[in-house]
Amino acid sequence: MNIVIVGCGRVGATLAADLDSKGHAITILDVSTRSFDRLPSTFKGNAIRGDGTDEDTLRRAGAAGADVFLALTEGDNRNVMAAQLAVEALEVGRVVAKINDPVRAKAYSELGIATICRTDLMTHALLSHLELPVGPVPGVRSAAPHPHPASQPALAGGAAVGGRPAEEA
Repeated sequence: MNIVIVGCGRVGATLAADLDSKGHAITILDVSTRSFDRLPSTFKGNAIRGDGTDEDTLRRAGAAGADVFLALTEGDNRNVMAAQLAVEALEVGRVVAKINDPVRAKAYSELGIATICRTDLMTHALLSHLELPVGPVPGVRSAAPHPHPASQPALAGGAAVGGRPAEEA
């Protein structure tokens, strides 16, 4: 599979190394060159310094047409922006954004971005370890179906923003 990962922190680097070792084509982006020090010397993928919320950077990195796109930075806003670009502009089929805030994770999934929430995962693991009642094992919240922006009718007066015409300056 062709997999693009935005964010070379602990999660991104570990996942990139694991997927690379299994033979997948990995491209990982981060704004900090030093982040790539987390990758093992055996990493065969591409490590690109760049902003994962910039469409041109993502296109140059080969994100358009990727099989999987994972937004794994430390910032919820950066992750949802990168994931939204992957879904709407780059038409990547499988996109997941790491979101730390459970309320945001639920909201974003309802808006069409699949999310995984570290807070939910850790809470579940700790309750389970303490042998306290827990709900179902949290995982990736699937994206609610939504129409592609290109399939929405054009609105008079400007581009659509949240289903309304954009304000004109």
